[in-house]
This record gives sequence, C-alpha cells and structure tokens, in this order.
Amino acid sequence: MKKIAILQSNYIPWKGYFDLIAAVDEFILYDDMQYTRRDWRNRNQIKTPQGVQWLTIPVQVKGKYHQKIRETEIDGTDWSSAHWKALAQNYRRSPHYAEIAEWLQPLYSSAPDRFLSALNRRFIEAVCNYLGIQTRITNSWDFTSMEGKTERLVDLCLQAGATEYISGPSAKDYIDDSMFSDNKVKLTWFEYSNYPVYPQLWGDFTHNVSIIDLLFNCGKDSGKYMKHLKSAPRAWAAS
Repeated sequence: MKKIAILQSNYIPWKGYFDLIAAVDEFILYDDMQYTRRDWRNRNQIKTPQGVQWLTIPVQVKGKYHQKIRETEIDGTDWSSAHWKALAQNYRRSPHYAEIAEWLQPLYSSAPDRFLSALNRRFIEAVCNYLGIQTRITNSWDFTSMEGKTERLVDLCLQAGATEYISGPSAKDYIDDSMFSDNKVKLTWFEYSNYPVYPQLWGDFTHNVSIIDLLFNCGKDSGKYMKHLKSAPRAWAAS
C-alpha cells in the first residue's frame, strides 16, 4: 500500500499543506504546471498587529501563458532581508521565536535560489525536517509526462507505484474519478476543515496563514494542532 499526493509548490505554505504531506508516503511537487499570478506559489500571509500581511517573492513573468512554475525565476534578492525583517518584527515575542529563528533565518541569509520552485522546495523540506515529517518528496518532471489533467495524475500515480491518491478538495471540479478506479488507484479527498485553534498573537484567530505562524507560537507542539502529526517531533537538525 502506498499513498501519494501531487501538488504545486507554495512559498512557506499553511499547516494544511504540511498535513497533506504528512498523510502520504510520497509527495510529488507538480511544478511543471503553468505558473499562475496572484496565487500561493510566490507569496503567503503572516499575522501582524495590523492584521494579516502578505510576504511576496518578486518573480519574472515573461508571458501570460506557458511559463511553468519550475521555469519561473526570482527577480532580485532584496526581498529576502525584507521578509526576514517582517518575520522578526512580528514574531519576536512568540514563545518559540529563538528556536525557530535558529534554522529559519539562515534560509533567508544563504545564497539565493535562482528559481522559485527550488526555493519553495528548500523551505518546505526545512519545515518537514523540523516537524519530523519523513515523507519522500519528488518532482513531477522526474517522471514521464502525458497529456490530460486526470490522465497525467493517474499516470504519475502508476509510475510512483501508488495504490491511493489523496487530493485536495478543489480538484473535484476537474478530476474524473472513474480514471482512478479503472486503474485500481483509490481516490481519497483530503479534508482541510476542523483544525483546532492554537495560541496565536495579534487579535482574532485565523487558520489561513503560513505554517511559520504555528511554529513560532507552538514549536515542537505544533503537531498537536494538525491531524496527521499528533505527536511532538523527534530530535531534528537543520539541513
């Protein structure tokens, strides 16, 4: 039995993204799909005393169509110090600031990535490492490609040896579930609702912010506020 999920990379995604990773045996980053503007690929939100704030990585968009996520280049390096400054200013009073900053801050000060996909993966793997998520992460372009939205997903499942595909609920709009059953791959819809509230700074609680908010506030207890990572993480080391 092998469970997989297939999803585009996001910049420091929210806790539900990592919960999905923790729920499967292999997580395929679907970054040979078209880059979309004003999406989660290059931005996310954090909490501040003034409400939520966007952190956006500037990217080069060379045309309206046909630019893949993995081909999208980051535009400059100034954003890096600005993002870390925003995180430090708004989370330095959080209970686990020092612990998280120890491995997170070097990601912002290290040699910059040229491509958005590579940077997103670096941050995703660092968070997984801290949380103790041992799911294998691969790239969709490591596999052969075929046409068709559902056909491509089914084929990736078969190439990866999956017996179950776990999908986010938004894909219900286009997935043909009969293609999965015809190929003996179980299709399961992931449920993002009913996450417990955790101690959070700055006003009314909101779930839909970067997981960094959860980590700064809860540290090694973060798994208690996720569905597939109940226990506290084991000892970790920054990669």
